Amino acid sequence: MTDIKTILTKAIENGASDVHINVGIPPVLRRNTELIDMDFPEVTAKDVEEMITSMVDADRFKEFKQDKDLDFSTSLEDGHRFRVNAHFQRETMAISFRVIPNEIPLIEDLHLLPIVKELTDLPRGLVLVTGHTGSGKSTTLASMIGSINLKYRKRIMTLEDPVEYALENDKCMIEQREIGADCTDFASGLKHVLRQDPDIIMVGEMRDLETISFTMTAAETGHLVFSTLHTINSSQTIERIIDVYSAAQQNQIRTMLANTLQAVISQTLFKRVDQPGMVPCTEILLCTSAVRNCIRENRIYEIPNIIETSRRLGMQNLDYSIAEMYSKGYIDRDEAVMRSSNPAKMEKTLVPRDVEMVQAPGSAKSKKK
Repeated sequence: MTDIKTILTKAIENGASDVHINVGIPPVLRRNTELIDMDFPEVTAKDVEEMITSMVDADRFKEFKQDKDLDFSTSLEDGHRFRVNAHFQRETMAISFRVIPNEIPLIEDLHLLPIVKELTDLPRGLVLVTGHTGSGKSTTLASMIGSINLKYRKRIMTLEDPVEYALENDKCMIEQREIGADCTDFASGLKHVLRQDPDIIMVGEMRDLETISFTMTAAETGHLVFSTLHTINSSQTIERIIDVYSAAQQNQIRTMLANTLQAVISQTLFKRVDQPGMVPCTEILLCTSAVRNCIRENRIYEIPNIIETSRRLGMQNLDYSIAEMYSKGYIDRDEAVMRSSNPAKMEKTLVPRDVEMVQAPGSAKSKKK
């Protein structure tokens, strides 16, 4: 059997973002969105079981065989860390690894707008980072927590499944609790976190009614709370939170959400064409009085128009961000058009590479290079 640490070391050397282990084929890595077969023998069922038992103890392996899924983290001796999901497929065990970079990137290095850094100065409220799996939510959250850690003397508590970025104390005092290892579940961790004197709370994911309820309560009681949702834009995020409650509770939740929500950052990653790597395109919603009124009065459908007309405040929709990243030469034109919300409009918006934009993307004014 090829040792799992050997596979992961090779994946790091090849700049992988993910590694997948399935029975009957060699290990596969993902690099810049592309799947690549690794130069190792086909994996057997015994190989996968031994890989998992080398990373977790007997109790957690028993839990995995019973629940059929297990999330945890692991690391190499050189310090490289991985988020891991062990699961079953076609009655055989399989493993997916997500590479966690050793260093927490600065917000500026992620090509996020300055307003994202300004959100770390908030004294209280709820800030959500949303997007599909693999859209860079955890990295954005880690960079925001890292920014606070460099600037303020605060007590930060995180609840993660599993812990991804290892956050070192700088000015802040940081405690990271891993679900399954340090507390039983998100609901239990959130129930007790308010008695642990936090200033800032980071919840890895708002998964269900109980987690959402405790997270919103934490924000309502005067804490600054960061969390994530698997939603693709601000409107869907707000609707998802409200819809998990019963119809009888929804008016109350709209009021609570309108009072506590500060911002929603919805992002998706694009493959860079100027150099290896990925770059996020983002929709940013800031909770102005107009947005809060829309939430209270159940006029969520008006929020996209507010975002469109509030660019001077720091808001932007996804298509504007896509056009901007294209104009900077970061992303491919075909992908930009295909993944926009209005491909026909985007096709007309994006000028050819030999034309230099002199105003923001979407402007009618441009000039030849």
